[in-house]
Amino acid sequence: MDAEQLRAQQAPLKLQYKSDPDSAKWVLKAEGSLHQSRISCQIETGASKPEAGLHPAAGGDGSLACSGDMLLESLAACAGVTLTAVATALGITLNKGTVHVEGDLDFRGTLGVNKEAPIGFSAIRLSFDIDSNATPEQLASLLKLTERYCVIYQTLCNPPKISVQS
Repeated sequence: MDAEQLRAQQAPLKLQYKSDPDSAKWVLKAEGSLHQSRISCQIETGASKPEAGLHPAAGGDGSLACSGDMLLESLAACAGVTLTAVATALGITLNKGTVHVEGDLDFRGTLGVNKEAPIGFSAIRLSFDIDSNATPEQLASLLKLTERYCVIYQTLCNPPKISVQS
């Protein structure tokens, strides 16, 4: 897909959203089935049904997906898609590229070993290896716009209010 095709594909949506702002508001959903015998949760997605379980550092055997890894994978996927879309829109050719995400987690917190240890990621690092003929200024703009428009990145940086119900 080139910049013209991307603009053509998005133009009707942008017009619709400008004239009818409510049509731009969607509720995205995730659902999973609990399996206590495996201490796991199988997630329903469009592409597959990954089953999440305990990370080896929390007592798992490593055969199931870790929800922490899935969070980082979600960030990598969203940032990668956003970067390629922005590059396309800007007319920047990406010869090759890789997105990397790392997160620091102290399992003492989630296992209740130390009440002072944080529960959750204390830091997440997102980086890209990009092979392109773009100028340093173009690459800087590409990264800035990727940060701005990446849904998962922005959600992690500006957490929404979350509620738990039964």
